[in-house]
Amino acid sequence: MLKTNAKYHLGQVVRHRKHPFRGVIFDVDPEFSNTEEWYDAIPEDARPLRDQPFYHLLAENDQSYYVAYVSEQNLVEDMSGEPVDHPDIPDLFGAFEDGHYQLEFQLN
Repeated sequence: MLKTNAKYHLGQVVRHRKHPFRGVIFDVDPEFSNTEEWYDAIPEDARPLRDQPFYHLLAENDQSYYVAYVSEQNLVEDMSGEPVDHPDIPDLFGAFEDGHYQLEFQLN
């Protein structure tokens, strides 16, 4: 079993280091775990290392909401103190407090 230390945690709001979007983390892969097509679509000089945590984000920018997959090296903590407005957040998280969302678990 692969063990790694992720810098960011579930429910935390982060920003992309280079692109104008932010989001809330809803899942973490200990290393790259997406498709080769996805990885190869990134320009070679901008490709992140594979052996680092990759984060699944409920992301937003000025035009839309979407799911993003981002390497740890391309994220920074969002210090705005503002919530993310992605419409799927209530399905996964509870209240927004102190810059992060509370995890919300529903048992069936």
